[in-house]
Amino acid sequence: MFLSVDPSSGFPVYRQIMEQVRRMIVAGRLTPGEKLPSIRDLAATLQINPLTVGKAYTELERGGIVEMRRGLGMYVRRPGAHAATDADDAPATVTGGAQRFVLEAAQAGLSRAHALKVVDDAWQELVTGPVKNVRRQR
Repeated sequence: MFLSVDPSSGFPVYRQIMEQVRRMIVAGRLTPGEKLPSIRDLAATLQINPLTVGKAYTELERGGIVEMRRGLGMYVRRPGAHAATDADDAPATVTGGAQRFVLEAAQAGLSRAHALKVVDDAWQELVTGPVKNVRRQR
């Protein structure tokens, strides 16, 4: 597992770790049941405080992304058997995030079609990685 952090980015390091782990899971580079590096090993690799890695892992566990197996370590959690198919089944965090996005898109003057394109592009980037030489619209 390869992660990198930028302490000077202004984005908390523990959140950078969380974001990268989530992206790696979505992209299939981390699979359900796969073991994550220990807190100490990852901290040593990234040359950061182990408490920072611990915070990232704790937040990922709280979010249901990973699970701690006593005496064994941290593992990517297997998804539930029931996949959400209706908007009513979406987790509250997803619904809230969607509502915030729609509000910001409307305030920025984006059309519904343009907002949906932004979401589609972000989804594609999450799955395949960043697209280079793409002009971002503001």
